[in-house]
This record gives sequence, structure tokens and C-alpha cells, in this order.
Amino acid sequence: MIDLTQQANPVQKAKTAATAKARPQFPFTPALAREMEPLYAKVKSVITPMEWTAYAPLIREINLLKKQRNAVILAHNYMTPEIFHGVSDFRGDSLQLAKEAAATKADVIVQAGVHFMAETSKLLSPDKMVLIPDVRAGCSLAASVTAEDVRMLRAAYPGVPVVTYVNTSAAVKAECDITCTSSNAVKVVESLGAKRVLLIPDQYLSKYVQSKTDVEIIAWKGACEVHERFTAAELQVFRDQDPGTKIIAHPECPPDVIAAADFTGSTKAMIDWVKTNQPRKVVLVTECSMASNVAVEAPGVEFVRPCNLCPHMKRISLENIYDSLANLQFEVTVDPVVAEKARRAVERMIDLPV
Repeated sequence: MIDLTQQANPVQKAKTAATAKARPQFPFTPALAREMEPLYAKVKSVITPMEWTAYAPLIREINLLKKQRNAVILAHNYMTPEIFHGVSDFRGDSLQLAKEAAATKADVIVQAGVHFMAETSKLLSPDKMVLIPDVRAGCSLAASVTAEDVRMLRAAYPGVPVVTYVNTSAAVKAECDITCTSSNAVKVVESLGAKRVLLIPDQYLSKYVQSKTDVEIIAWKGACEVHERFTAAELQVFRDQDPGTKIIAHPECPPDVIAAADFTGSTKAMIDWVKTNQPRKVVLVTECSMASNVAVEAPGVEFVRPCNLCPHMKRISLENIYDSLANLQFEVTVDPVVAEKARRAVERMIDLPV
């Protein structure tokens, strides 16, 4: 597996620097302010007026470029609000985004997310050009397991099916039997009809699934560097300050955090829970930017932010999204042989009965 933190070679870095220097300057004018006012009215609770003067011109130019390129932008729930609400065509978790993009007639997909997400989009849209604005946008969880590791596991546990979380590279997916998401992992594990299942790479998702099924889960020791930092003691402080605070956790969190939560679910499930229940005050125990994105759509809810940011997601910006569209950089490709096997693992999950 390529270490994406080291992937940008000197040529790519030089190209990125040259592009940034060549990028036109787009002024914030009174006319632009009037044109963009409806959008700012939506996001002004999470974007300051000073920030907006920098964001608005780029948002306008990116949306114009999308039309010229027949492009769509996929924004993961962890993108910052100016991307999530300003330029994205589809919003959600990685698999949801890839499925929606595959159904469009767009020629170009820009992945406002991390590299494994762009690969998944390419798997489901092999005839489309898939771009990622920064080639260094990797993932600690995806980097924790390689295709060679999976082959080693198969040798150590012959006959045991291998389920991989979608948060893995295409090369890893190609070595596995089926993929899963955090929302359907239990269902996928039980669909195999096996007594034992290898579930990789997230150890905490594996522990969560084990608590929900009688199938024996054999886990890998990977983790998300954002979610593993949360602690139950930290959450207890929020409860002590206000006992009415609701705590909503992602299953990539450690077991003590999940035990302390009022609800555990995928990013989509967390968002749906907040919108449905409209709690007075809530802590979203996940990447910090998601709280800002949900706050726009749930203005009556007070969000307490234990702000753990994903350094990889934060490599994506309006500036490099513009550059990616303007210069059609950087394209994400997957070896056809790997893609065929990886696509099969994803489609097996998609084809499961609802």
C-alpha cells in the first residue's frame, strides 16, 4: 500500500505550487455579496462574515466550473461547511456518495474526502474521471492494513470469510469477500452464515459488532486516529456540566465511549437521530466539522464540540477543489484487475436484501 502522506512526489508538489500561484484572484464585490446572500443566510451561523468574503468568490467560481466540466462534487460529512454547503452536489458517507455519483450523467467526479473514498467512487464509476484535490489526503485507518496483510490472515485462518470496512484501499477490498459500512456491519457479518468472521481493519467497530451478534469476530488492530482519542471520562465532564446533554457516538470509538453514549451509529444515523429527536444540547462524538454541518440544518439544537479534527480531511479546501476542476488534477485510477475484484466485494454488499 502507498503511504499517502508521502505520495505527493516533487513533480506533483511543484505542479500544485505553480497552480496556486497561477490561480486567478476573485474579488468580493457588492454585486457578488448580493448574489451569494441566499447561501450565506443559510450558513452564517457557522461561517463568520470575514471568512465569507474569502469563501464566496471561490464558491461561485467552483460552481461555474462544475457546469463547464459537467462535474459533480462529493462532500463527505466531515468536510468544512463552506465545502459541504457551498459547492457539493452530494453529501453523506463515503459509500452513499459513491453510489449517488455513479447514478449521475456527470463526466467528472471531484472527491471532497480522502483517497479510499475516491477509489470507491472510481470502482462504481469506472468510465468517469475521478479527481482528488490533494493526493496526500489519506486515512490512518485505511493505512493500517495492506493487501499482503489480508493474504497473511487468510493463510492463518483458512476458510474464514473476510469482511472489510469500506474505509480501506481498493487493493485491500480486492483481497476480501465483501465490504461493510458502520451502519450495516452486523447485517453483512451475519449474511455470510459463518461461525467465525474476520472483520478488518477497525478494532473498535469489530468490538461494537461483536456486542450485537453471536458470530465470533476476529479483529485487526487498526483504528481511526480521530475516534480513538475520545474517552468516557471526557464525556462525563459534559454530563456533569449539563445532565440533559445527549451524547451520540460513532462505532469507531472505543467501547467505554460507546457505553457512555445515548446513541451509537454511522455518520448518517447520527445526523438522522439529531434531526428526528431535536435534543436541546448534543455532543457528536466524531470528527468536529460534522457538528457545524448539522447545525446548519438543526438550528434549534446546541452543539457541544469536543473538537477532534481529521488532518487528512482538512487537506481538502476550496482552493484545491478549484485547482482540481480548473486543471483536472489529480486523477485517481485503480488497476483494472484490482478494480474488478474490489468492485465485486462492494457489489456483494450492495446486493444484500434491504
